[in-house]
Amino acid sequence: MDASIKPFHINIDEAELEALRQRLAMTRFPEAETVEDWSQGMPLSYARELVDYWQHDYDWRRAEAQFNHWPQFITTLDDLPVHFVHVRSPHSTARPLILTHGWPGSFMEYLALIPMLTEPTNFGGQPDEAFHVVIPSLPGYGFSGKPIAPGCSIEHIAGLWRQLMQRLGYPRFFAHGGDWGSAVTHALAAHHADACRAAHVTLPILQPTPESLAAPNEEEKDALAAYEYYERWGAGYSKQQSTRPQTLGYSLADSPVGQMTWIVEKFADWTDCEENGIRHPENAIDRDTLLDNVMLYWLNNAGASSARLYWESFNDPDMTPIDCPMGVSVFPKEIFRGSERWARHRYRQLVYWQNQLPRGGHFAALEQPDTLISEIRAWRHALSDAGIDI
Repeated sequence: MDASIKPFHINIDEAELEALRQRLAMTRFPEAETVEDWSQGMPLSYARELVDYWQHDYDWRRAEAQFNHWPQFITTLDDLPVHFVHVRSPHSTARPLILTHGWPGSFMEYLALIPMLTEPTNFGGQPDEAFHVVIPSLPGYGFSGKPIAPGCSIEHIAGLWRQLMQRLGYPRFFAHGGDWGSAVTHALAAHHADACRAAHVTLPILQPTPESLAAPNEEEKDALAAYEYYERWGAGYSKQQSTRPQTLGYSLADSPVGQMTWIVEKFADWTDCEENGIRHPENAIDRDTLLDNVMLYWLNNAGASSARLYWESFNDPDMTPIDCPMGVSVFPKEIFRGSERWARHRYRQLVYWQNQLPRGGHFAALEQPDTLISEIRAWRHALSDAGIDI
């Protein structure tokens, strides 16, 4: 192993956990919402329920042990400590794959996929579907370091990931991502195609063509309606984080309930979690997993540092055409869905497109891990059929 790569083990001091419980006990709640749904944000009744569970029943040591089951490391890239999980496959045909999370997610999103990616033959797959897996935490997220100067944009992070993969002995690799991880993966494909030989995303970053706006097909009508809903009802968080992340950060750093509701509300809005007309995040992702993810923000005081990525990159997305082979799997409740026509306009070598999946939303790896694995395998076979490898 490169001497600059150090093993990492999570071990949170018990005093920090006790301080959290004390803060939770002293929570001052607002009055209840004036509606009977989530249209004003997380309902007071559910917030109280989660806080009570978090204070009295939630077990961080369980989560810590689950995280520490996987080999974790820290290495410094451009003066920034980067935390990552790295698991090699036993299969000789395995290819390196870097998976990047987004906000308000974390590296833990992809942990359940590791056995299926590294040892596919144990999960109904074939040896040529195996990957060596690298899962980094974005700068300012989780156990990675926090940038202390401006400039840590999506494009900069893509350059860090290239350095990371080279340091691990992978000069050429594949990449996958969702949310900000999709943006990083796009940047790898657009600007580092000599190293990133192919990419797969669950969040396509596309623009409508004039022709499609003049006469949209059904796929495009759906995508435009989803975007209109997001702009009207779902974009407030991004406006705040992309303009005043520091101001927001004071609240998130001081209040665990503020941090929890800021995150879990997005899981309610962005997952495929509606049953019998009622939206509830635990219909898609269990309570412990939701709080495990929140803890990675709270324990690392990452509210402001994670939000700054919006300030760096949200308002000026890079729409560079991409020649690198691309695969896209669009889950039905994804925020931005796009169309194959839009995709072929930007992705000049679109080898795989799927938007007819039965269930799932923005957090596909947590919501529908088996489906996502099937999609990654289908993309891998599409690459092989096209004669594309590293």
